[in-house]
Amino acid sequence: MTELNSRPAPATIDETLDLLTGADYVADRSLATVLFLSLRMRRPLFLEGEAGVGKTEIAKVLAQALGRRLIRLQCYEGLDVSSAVYEWNYAAQMIEIRMEEAAGKVDRSDMERNVFSEKYLIRRPVLDALTGKAGGAPVFLIDELDRTDEAFEAFLLEILSDFQVTVPE
Repeated sequence: MTELNSRPAPATIDETLDLLTGADYVADRSLATVLFLSLRMRRPLFLEGEAGVGKTEIAKVLAQALGRRLIRLQCYEGLDVSSAVYEWNYAAQMIEIRMEEAAGKVDRSDMERNVFSEKYLIRRPVLDALTGKAGGAPVFLIDELDRTDEAFEAFLLEILSDFQVTVPE
């Protein structure tokens, strides 16, 4: 993965247009305006339209132009929370449990805290997008949202409104 040099968001709508033009993306003022407002307010931007009009490309261009990571969640029918947010690395957890048992460690509560730590958490796109890393906030592309069921759609909307998710044990 290449090192990204994050750049500040545009300060004006005209700077937003210039940013897109500089990345060879043809945009009208209305798109630049909503993009500028989304960046300025640090809020999600929902784009809808026919296939091939450039919705995915704007996310790619924006990530490249701002020097941010692009994280993509490709939606499909049957997509669930564990596939989108996180999973536990069960194999590694089981190995750790067996190693601790073989070493004679019997403190179950300590063992449980250990195997349900971040060390064994497999981050999926949603959790990866929500956790801060150097280089600024990523551009988070949720593609084909309309292919998911209503419950998952509502879950994503809740996450995007609060920018947080709870990871239960």
